[in-house]
Amino acid sequence: MNKSLLEQLSPTNCQVIFIDHQPQMAFGVQSIDRQVLKNNTVGLAKAAKTFNIPVTITTVETESFSGHTYPELLDVFPDAPLLERTSMNSWDDQKVRDSLAKNNRKKVIVSGLWTEVCNNTFAFGAMLEGDYEIYMVADASGGTSKEAHDYAMQRMI
Repeated sequence: MNKSLLEQLSPTNCQVIFIDHQPQMAFGVQSIDRQVLKNNTVGLAKAAKTFNIPVTITTVETESFSGHTYPELLDVFPDAPLLERTSMNSWDDQKVRDSLAKNNRKKVIVSGLWTEVCNNTFAFGAMLEGDYEIYMVADASGGTSKEAHDYAMQRMI
């Protein structure tokens, strides 16, 4: 048995990935109030910063579709690189895989838009190919409908 699966999350054994917290992506969120989602995401970011937990921030199609990452999130991590992608699956991007690997922590906390697409495709790839443990944050992620979000979260249980 892999005993690391039984270890509780701690500031020294985990990292956080924020996936596509951008205005146009949030516009499609129907599973949670968008302002509550943003507040929860920033709260998670502040907790990560307080406990010195490494973070990865991804964006998709910033200039052509999704817009820029929320300023409130960037205010917490003003020097964090933004990893721009063209695919909906963050795991497909080598920059994202490299960012996660350099932190040398196999427990990944996920906050992103959209739960049923970007979060799940990342999570499945990271588990299958990267041997990561995934911890979804339901109230710092959003789906295109309540049902889509709920079913996506259930797939991760």
